[in-house]
Amino acid sequence: MEACKKKKKPLIILTGPTAVGKTALSIGLAKAVGGEIISADSMQVYKGMDVGTAKITSEEMDGVTHYLVDELEPWEEFNVVVFQRLCKKYMERIYSKGKIPIIVGGTGFYIQSVLYDIDFTENEADTSYRQMLEQKAENEGVQKLHQELAQVDPESAEQIHPNNVKKVIRALEYYQQTGQKISEHNETQRQKESPYDFIYYVLSLPREILYERINKRVDQMRRDGLIEEVKQLEERGCTREMVSMQGLGYKEILDAFAGKCTMDEAFEKIKLETRHFAKRQFTWFRRERTVTWLEKEQYNSEDALLAYCVDEIQERFRI
Repeated sequence: MEACKKKKKPLIILTGPTAVGKTALSIGLAKAVGGEIISADSMQVYKGMDVGTAKITSEEMDGVTHYLVDELEPWEEFNVVVFQRLCKKYMERIYSKGKIPIIVGGTGFYIQSVLYDIDFTENEADTSYRQMLEQKAENEGVQKLHQELAQVDPESAEQIHPNNVKKVIRALEYYQQTGQKISEHNETQRQKESPYDFIYYVLSLPREILYERINKRVDQMRRDGLIEEVKQLEERGCTREMVSMQGLGYKEILDAFAGKCTMDEAFEKIKLETRHFAKRQFTWFRRERTVTWLEKEQYNSEDALLAYCVDEIQERFRI
């Protein structure tokens, strides 16, 4: 008789592009199914970066426990490896309470790292090539490195923004160390079976509606004091080189402070870059397997959308 397979633990994922409306749905889900939320956002983890990240407020949390929000100082390193480690730790904490983890956020690779338990331990020892690339980026500019990446791994170059120097360097470093494209490695990892019994929701809106929401959100950030927030961070010693300050909405304001553009131009650039980011997010999620697309405009109300998800979750997990 075949041995019984170990039952997989339940996991809910709610993702989608920026400004699509994940927050309200995530709170409704957590309350309805007994869940706690882990943020899969690369910026909301930082303290003091509230306006530019459209960070969830304590009022919006409505009593639902959140993890990886306001946990690190802006000068601390946060990347996919750190996220994976902390997310797994918090998932075990949530399971120990008899609750269901709900991973919410728009950083697709972070979600994938946990969902398929991607191994990041290999090729971390020798950092000499990375240091050489970092020096090259400083001397010749990251665009030069991005061009080199496009030659050896065009798939990764398509996915990685030219200004994301850390990801460009990591992809080149991986190719140099292994002779394999990191895009192929990621695809292999993506084919792994997940250790979780998961439901993966991708929330979506028509592009023109989403882009209008993005523009309005950026205007609201200006009214809410984004300029003052960046100024305070700068006064605390935060610089353009920090991972946190390379986030959308922060680097553009710093450029305006440095006289590289006007403040109006900075906010227009934030809108443009955020729209481009949303487009890249859509591209990422379309490549994911086993996802349920939630087209918001097909539901009469937020309550109807929530009811659909709750019914599916309760049936799937027998809760």
